[in-house]
Amino acid sequence: MKSRSLVFCLLLALPALAPAASKEILELQRSIDLLQQQVKDLQRSQDEKLAAVTELARQSIEAANRANTGVAVIQSNLDKSLKEQMERVATPVVGLSTRLNEMGGDLRTLQQAVQDLAALMSRMQTQLSDINSAVKVMQAPAPPPPSNADGATAGASDVPPMPATKLYDTARGDYQTGKYELALPEFADYLKYYGNTELAGNAQFYIAMIRYAQTNYEDAVREFDLVLDKYPDNIKIADALLYKGRALVKMPGHKTEGANEFMEVIKRFAKTDQAVQACNDRKALGLGCGAPAAPARPGARKKK
Repeated sequence: MKSRSLVFCLLLALPALAPAASKEILELQRSIDLLQQQVKDLQRSQDEKLAAVTELARQSIEAANRANTGVAVIQSNLDKSLKEQMERVATPVVGLSTRLNEMGGDLRTLQQAVQDLAALMSRMQTQLSDINSAVKVMQAPAPPPPSNADGATAGASDVPPMPATKLYDTARGDYQTGKYELALPEFADYLKYYGNTELAGNAQFYIAMIRYAQTNYEDAVREFDLVLDKYPDNIKIADALLYKGRALVKMPGHKTEGANEFMEVIKRFAKTDQAVQACNDRKALGLGCGAPAAPARPGARKKK
């Protein structure tokens, strides 16, 4: 009974509620229409902005392509210019290099010719010395009767005992086999009779080396000084300086002088085996190889 009453009441109230519901629906519809319009406006704005960005991107790409083309043209022109410059410069340089190579070859040929000529002159000088010795032997008068108790013959000392080449080779052979008692007078005879030949400096050097080997260091220093003073252009100069230094080191009180001789070898004959040995000898004395030791005492290098 109550349910029927409630339904009846609602039916009576419907005509009064209808106008209010219709008003709210209209307002909701207007809100939806406004929202849709705003969405359309926003979409149109986004489309316009996207179109503008796309146009800017297209313009940027076109500008980049134009810049790349310009750079390529500049690079091509630069490469072409550099190539032309290289061709203009390289041709004279190649010609100059070829000419320098030819001049170097001519200079080496001339140097070899000079060396051959010097060797030929040395051989001729030795042969002339041998001929002079032979002539002296042939022209020597018969020896007079002995004039003293030991039967020595006057004038015999002026005649060489043998030709220069043979005398030097004999002395050198005796030296190399350790026969110093034979080699020493033979080298002395070579200096006596052939002191103006190319091998005279070598003979003097081997005399000094014999004294060094005999541990007669003071005499060895004097003999090495003769090599340095009388034969300054001899091929044994570096060895003479080296062994003079070694002889001085072995003499009491002369180590500084010897070290200075080693330094002289290093300065005058750099990048040679003798310089390496001299440096090692200085290191053995506790010295370096870049500067000379303290100055030697006055008169230590004077001619003896």
